[in-house]
Amino acid sequence: MNYLKKLGISMSLIVILILGLTFIATLFNYIGLFNNTFINIIKIIIPIISMFIGGFTIGKRHGKNGWLEGLKVSVFFLTILTLFNYLGLNFNLTIKSIIYYMILVFSTILGSIIGVNKFKPNEK
Repeated sequence: MNYLKKLGISMSLIVILILGLTFIATLFNYIGLFNNTFINIIKIIIPIISMFIGGFTIGKRHGKNGWLEGLKVSVFFLTILTLFNYLGLNFNLTIKSIIYYMILVFSTILGSIIGVNKFKPNEK
């Protein structure tokens, strides 16, 4: 049960960051601060940063096997994302999307490894 709580915190942080940063980018686009090219780059970078931070939190909370915890979080999140994209929005699987998903997995694993290295056990 404790692991599910840690996973839930990490997943909710990823979703909140993606929604919040996307809202801010949309607001800046609506105002006209940025052009479309910059917004397209931001749309790619936001999930990478969010997955990194989510991996960092699960690694910091779990404290061991950072690569495995990052892989678990990324597979869980990408399963939900894939189901949403391909069943709900009828997107086709392309080589670009596979490469993008692999970058997201690598980002989450890297964040989790760094989070494990920042883990400090309770000293008694």
